[in-house]
This record gives sequence, C-alpha cells and structure tokens, in this order.
Amino acid sequence: MNTNSTGLSEWATRLRPETETIVWGAIVVNFEILLLFLYATVSESQLTGLTAVRYWLYPFVWINVGIWAIVRTRPTPTSTRHRRIGLALAVGYFGVLAYVGGLIAGPIPSPTGFSVQMGLPPGWGPAVFYSSSHFTITILPYKAIGYAALAYLVYATVLDAAGSAVTGLLGLLSCVSCTWPVLATIITGVFGSGTAIASAVYTQSYGLSTVVFVATVGLLYWRPFGR
Repeated sequence: MNTNSTGLSEWATRLRPETETIVWGAIVVNFEILLLFLYATVSESQLTGLTAVRYWLYPFVWINVGIWAIVRTRPTPTSTRHRRIGLALAVGYFGVLAYVGGLIAGPIPSPTGFSVQMGLPPGWGPAVFYSSSHFTITILPYKAIGYAALAYLVYATVLDAAGSAVTGLLGLLSCVSCTWPVLATIITGVFGSGTAIASAVYTQSYGLSTVVFVATVGLLYWRPFGR
C-alpha cells in the first residue's frame, strides 16, 4: 500500500466516530434539549422563529465540539522541554482568544467585585462577571469551554510539531481563523461601521464564528495536511 493510501486510511479512521462516542453524544444532546425545554418553560424569554432558536443552539455546538475534541485528543509523548513550550503557547493563545473574544476587557464604570447572571439561556449562562479597577472578566460557559478546547488542541499540535514542523505550522496558522472578532473589526474599520457589509458581519457574527470554530477544531484535531 502506498503512503497516500495509508494516510487516507488513518485519517478516515480518526474521522469515524466510535460507538461509545455516539451513545454519549445522544445522551448529552437529549440532556441539552431537556435543559432548553425547562428554560423555555420557566423563563420569560420566548422563542420567536428560527433566528432565536439558532442563538440558543450555538453555545451547545461550541460546548459539545470542544469537549469532544478534548476527550478525543491524545498529545504526543515528548520531552519536558517541548511540553513546557506547548503549554506556554497554549496559555498565550487562550489569553489572546479571551481578550479578542471579550472574556477579558479593560475596566468599566461599574461596581467592582463578582456577580453571577442566572437568567441567560443554557450555555450562555450562568455567566460570571468580575470587575476591578484594572480589568473586567466575563465568563460565558460556551466561550470558556470553546477557547479552552482550542488552547488544548494548540498544545497537542505543538507537541506533534516536534516530529513534523509542517503539520505544526499548518495547525497553528489555522488557529488564526478563530479570531473572527478581529476580522469583523478590520472589515468595519475599512468599510465603515454603517455599511451593509459591516451590518452583515455583525448580524451573522455568531453563526460565522461558530462555523469557524468547528472548522478550526476539525483542522487542529485531524490535521489532514502533513500527517
């Protein structure tokens, strides 16, 4: 068997879900549907069409894909030095995503201290807020889990790069696409925040960022180029 066929076979094997994954996936999805049903029953929010339903589902896409990637990823055994480098890059990358994605921001004119917002839909909440005179932290569950998954995949990619520089480079470059808010900011800066393009970017930003997130997790997990 030639090298290309072997590579495709290995990639197809990684792509094929295990029976245990399917079973747990069904359990998790049913639990999330139950959560949404309970929230819709007890909250004052009302679903008003497909658009509202999408906003309730986006967080679960991030959470499910992120947790799945973390559980299924097995970092390559390597030296302590490479592990430290990978950890440093992963922590730094998480920090960049947290800042760009709005989890970490500058101080705002509000009382300092912790607060918890319980009234948000599942996945969006419960949201934890912390404000100080120097910075503000806003922890939305779906973003925290999603960014943590990406950082972990970066860690695994860096360890893999010890044996394949091309694979590691492609994986790290694909991470750049996760920073959708940066792209949105650039577009609005170039075309003006009042243009139709800018309006479309921000109107669809959650959907687009979700697509980019899933695609990036796929690239970092399977790394079809260079394996």
